[in-house]
Amino acid sequence: MSVQKFSADDLHRILIEGAGEADGVILGPDTVDMTFDDLGYESIALLETASRIEREFDVRLSDEEVLDAQTPSGLVDAVNARLRAAADAPA
Repeated sequence: MSVQKFSADDLHRILIEGAGEADGVILGPDTVDMTFDDLGYESIALLETASRIEREFDVRLSDEEVLDAQTPSGLVDAVNARLRAAADAPA
């Protein structure tokens, strides 16, 4: 079974849809390892983003996983780990 991928572009789109753009910040190579706090996103915005990710990608993320990610690249990694686990789970 092919594993669905979640990218920084997906995260950027979903962040903007749910929380708006934080002071014109665009996720890219220079910002994916900055903390969400430094990028201007608060925990409530991240939890809303996680809810949107769950609906769109049919994956479950705990609040702890989302808040522990701290950076865009960390959240992308957490989502992809869940997607891989779901693909590997018996039907």
